[in-house]
Amino acid sequence: MAKQPMLKFINVERDMPDKRAADERNKDFHEIYAEYAAAKAAEQASRCSQCGVPYCQSHCPLHNNIPDWLRMTAEGRLKEAYELSQATNTFPEICGRICPQDRLCEGNCVIEQSGHGTVTIGSVEKYITDTAWDEGWITPAAPAQERPESVGIIGTGPGGLAAADVLRRAGVQVVVYDRHDRAGGLLTYGIPGFKLEKDVVMRRIDQLEQGGVEFVLNCNVGEDIQFDELRSKHDALVVATGVYKSRELQGPGSGAGGIVRAIDYLTASNRMSFGDSVPAFDSGELNAEGKRVVVIGGGDTAMDCVRTAVRQGATSVKCLYRRDRENMPGSQREVQNAEEEGVVFQWLSAPKGFAGDPVSGVMVQQMRLGAPDASGRQSPEEIEGAIAEEPADLVIKALGFEPEDLPGLWKQDDLEVTSWGTIRAEYTTGRTAMDGVFAVGDIVRGASLVVWAIRDGRDTAAAVLDHLNAAQAVAAE
Repeated sequence: MAKQPMLKFINVERDMPDKRAADERNKDFHEIYAEYAAAKAAEQASRCSQCGVPYCQSHCPLHNNIPDWLRMTAEGRLKEAYELSQATNTFPEICGRICPQDRLCEGNCVIEQSGHGTVTIGSVEKYITDTAWDEGWITPAAPAQERPESVGIIGTGPGGLAAADVLRRAGVQVVVYDRHDRAGGLLTYGIPGFKLEKDVVMRRIDQLEQGGVEFVLNCNVGEDIQFDELRSKHDALVVATGVYKSRELQGPGSGAGGIVRAIDYLTASNRMSFGDSVPAFDSGELNAEGKRVVVIGGGDTAMDCVRTAVRQGATSVKCLYRRDRENMPGSQREVQNAEEEGVVFQWLSAPKGFAGDPVSGVMVQQMRLGAPDASGRQSPEEIEGAIAEEPADLVIKALGFEPEDLPGLWKQDDLEVTSWGTIRAEYTTGRTAMDGVFAVGDIVRGASLVVWAIRDGRDTAAAVLDHLNAAQAVAAE
C-alpha cells in the first residue's frame, strides 16, 4: 500500500464526493468542516491495528492509552474516548496540537513502521478534546471534599498548571504565582498562535480558575514576594519556573542592533495576537516584515521563529544549523512545514561573526561532522577558510535556554542545583533537599517538551499529596 500524505488543506469541492459537495454548498462552513473532521477522525482511528505491543503508548511520556481511545473514536464513542484520554493527560487538546508526534507516538506506530503511513494520533486527540469542549463534557474541578492545606506553585507553564489541576481536584487550596500578566508561560507567550491558538490556552486557564485555583500574576518571586514568605504561607511549594535564560552568541559583532533573542521575538508576536501594545514590534525591532531574516538554531524554537517570520512578511527567511538535517534536535515535521512555506535551511553552517551595526550580514562558517561527542552525536568541526557572508536585516538567536540562578535570585543557598544550574530534585517525585519544596518540568530536566512537563506536574502533585497526608497523620498522633 502506498504511503498516504497527510491532508493539510480542505477543499469541499475537491475532497468530498461530487454529490455530497453539491448538497453541502449552502451549509455553514464550520458545520461542513465539523462533519468532515468527524469522518476523518473516525477513518484514521479505524486504521489502528490494535497491535499486541502498542509502541505508540510506550513512547508517549504520559503513557496515554492510545489504542483504546482510538478504537472508541472509530466506534463513535467520543465521550468515552475523551474521558480515557483525560485520565492520563491534563491537556490533551494542547498535546494534540504541539507534541512532536513524529518523534513520539506516531513515529513509533506499527503501521508507520510497516510503510503504510502512521495513524494521525495527534489530530484525533485534538479532535476528540475539541469535541468534548463543544459538547460541554469538560467542567471545572469539583472536589468531593475540601482540604485545609494550601500549596503554592511558582510558574504557570504546563508543569505548574498540570500540578495545580491534580491538587485542586483532590481538594487542596492552590495558589499559582507568575511574573507575567497572563498565565500559561511558554504556552501563552512562547509558542506561536498558528501552532497553539491562544483561546485554547486561555480556556483551560479559565477552567482551572473556575475550579478554585487562584492565580497571582505580575508577581516576581524574589522581588514582589520573597521565597521564604511563600514557604511560611503554604504547606508545600512547587517550583515550575521553566528555563528562560537564552544562550548567547559569540563572535565579532554579536552585540549589534538587529540581533535579538528568540523568546523576545516570539513573545512580541504573541502579545500582538492578544491586541497588546508592543512598542518594540511597532518600531520594527521585533518585526520581520520586509526584512531578510536569519534564524540561528535547529530546535523547535527555531522552527517557531522561521515560520513566524514568514507570516510577518519577511523578504526571505533562512535557518542556519551547525549539524545536518538528520542530527537536528527539532521536529522533522516542523522542518518540512517550514520548507513548504519557503524557509531555506543552510545545514552544516554556523555563525562566525556579524557585519554592520545594525546588523547587515552574518559571517557563515561551513562545518563538517567529525567524531561523536559524549552523547554519541557527531561533533561539528569548522572547514578552514570556508566562510561566506549571508545578508541579514534581522538575526534571531534560537540556541536554546538555560536556567536562571534561582538560589541567588531567591536568596536560597539551601536550594540545591546541578552543574547545569537546574534544580536538583527526584525525577519521580520532584522532591528537593528543602522540606516541603518540590520542582517540576524544565527547571529540573533542562529545556524539554511540554508533554514531559505535564508528566512531571502530575507525578509531583501525587508526591505533594503524599507529603500532605504524611504531615496530617503526624499532626493527628
